[in-house]
Amino acid sequence: QVQFVESGGGLVQPGGSLRLSCAASGFTLDYDAIAWFRQAPGKEREGVSCIRRGSAIIYYIDYVDSVKGRFTMSRDNAKNTVYLQMNSLKPEDTAVYYCATTLTRTCAGFSPGLYHYWGQGTQVTVSS
Repeated sequence: QVQFVESGGGLVQPGGSLRLSCAASGFTLDYDAIAWFRQAPGKEREGVSCIRRGSAIIYYIDYVDSVKGRFTMSRDNAKNTVYLQMNSLKPEDTAVYYCATTLTRTCAGFSPGLYHYWGQGTQVTVSS
């Protein structure tokens, strides 16, 4: 059974940092695109970053404009886990963060309907 488990969220002051983890079971992260999404209260689910495989040794990572230069996505194939390092956090980053996969090599334009195996999410709150 495929399962993603997100962790690492919490309460942080503006300008602070958090590192989110997404651990996969029943699924190998190495081949298919994996993305981080977030959903704030009353808002639609938004794609944040996506890592996809370009070749045997090259991965590409896409970011939504609002997080470029602040967030960094990475993967550890040995641990079957992807991470999201979030720096210079802003109140507008407050949301529940999820990971999911397209089960393909593409990030599918961050379209949530094309993603599968959503985890339970982890809450990130940026507030003073």
